[in-house]
Amino acid sequence: MAFSSAPTGFKPKNRLRRQAAYLNIKKNREAEKRDLRHSRKRAEEKDPSLREARHAANVPVTIDSKRVWDDDAVGDEEDALGWAVDVERLAKRRKLEQEQAEADGTEEGVLAKLKKLEQEEADDDNDDEEKDDEADSMLDTDSELEDSASESDSDDAASRKRRAPSPSASVATTSATNLELSPEFLKTRFPQLFSPIPEPKILITTSLNSTLHAHANTLTSLFPNSTYIRRSANFKAHKYSVCEIASYAANREYTALVVLMQAEHEKKPDGLDVIHLPNGPHFHFSVTNWIDGKKLPRHATDTGHAPELVLNGFKTPLGILTAHLFKNLYPPPQLEGRQVVAMHNQRDYIFVRRHRYVFRDKRETEKPVLGNDGKPIKGVEDIKTGLQEIGPRFTLKLRRVDRGIQFKSGQEWQWKGRMEKKRTRFNM
Repeated sequence: MAFSSAPTGFKPKNRLRRQAAYLNIKKNREAEKRDLRHSRKRAEEKDPSLREARHAANVPVTIDSKRVWDDDAVGDEEDALGWAVDVERLAKRRKLEQEQAEADGTEEGVLAKLKKLEQEEADDDNDDEEKDDEADSMLDTDSELEDSASESDSDDAASRKRRAPSPSASVATTSATNLELSPEFLKTRFPQLFSPIPEPKILITTSLNSTLHAHANTLTSLFPNSTYIRRSANFKAHKYSVCEIASYAANREYTALVVLMQAEHEKKPDGLDVIHLPNGPHFHFSVTNWIDGKKLPRHATDTGHAPELVLNGFKTPLGILTAHLFKNLYPPPQLEGRQVVAMHNQRDYIFVRRHRYVFRDKRETEKPVLGNDGKPIKGVEDIKTGLQEIGPRFTLKLRRVDRGIQFKSGQEWQWKGRMEKKRTRFNM
């Protein structure tokens, strides 16, 4: 809508008059916008469909909404951690195709094909060439179905894009991680992360000559059943390597080793290494935006209870592998403590937050809890959750995944960051 402006050719020579004229124009423009907003509100109260149409048309364009996915798995198992595929979406797609095939009765079901492939892989285990050509997990079932499609659909399959559009923004950013949909090749290559641990036991230390003793002590409250041991700063003391410390911890039944890295010229955390014992893998994270719990406004105090763990937004094979790493660091929660640790992945940044929560009645001025579909969740319309942050608050970004425990420079890695230059393609 066009707003009124100053008269053409009229410009007062006096500076105060020019300011007054500009303020008058600005006031009229804001009044017109306010009248338009109130008239739209009255119209939408009479016809709610107008509000839904406006919200559908005025969707903000963000990086999350532009996210692209690999439509099919590209490459072999060695590149599997670099696939940008939504495991949950592919599993639903496989289930729908299986139901459709069983309803038609003319094609073989997908589960039957998977069992047949597993039998062929077991029979041809010694043949390397055939093993490279076979599908490895449920991520390859969609591409195999397309190869076995009829000839009439071959032209459409050839012209199909390799990138698939992203799901809706609400589902992509708020849905919890389904750890039951772990691809089989991940369980084969990382069986230690997918085997249940009865009681996690964590050893926390720092990098050499570090002064982050207070930050490391804070991590002992964030990770239950953990112990902090300083790396000696004595000039004549032996400088134990990460490999030697991991061997020491594994012999004493520790299940994980956490190394807090210090920035080169600053007294603040710069990195976090998480090592699954006794043989790895070794995850390298960078740490940014560290804020101690004491510096948070109206912060709470840790009571020592084992918190609940909430993992959000881990969708790809690499994301699910990272989620299982964090899952192995936490024992079963103690619900009477009402503490929760949330790790929310968004655009490959993992936001770590710890809160104490309480359920209370919803006030009249508050909105109800909405689900992923944007509608109120049935049964909790009059319930809200009060949160009080405990801390610490920081952000993680995965940089590298090593096959084993790092022992020297040039360590062999399973996945390495910054391999993809496209800003709309994310790894987790």
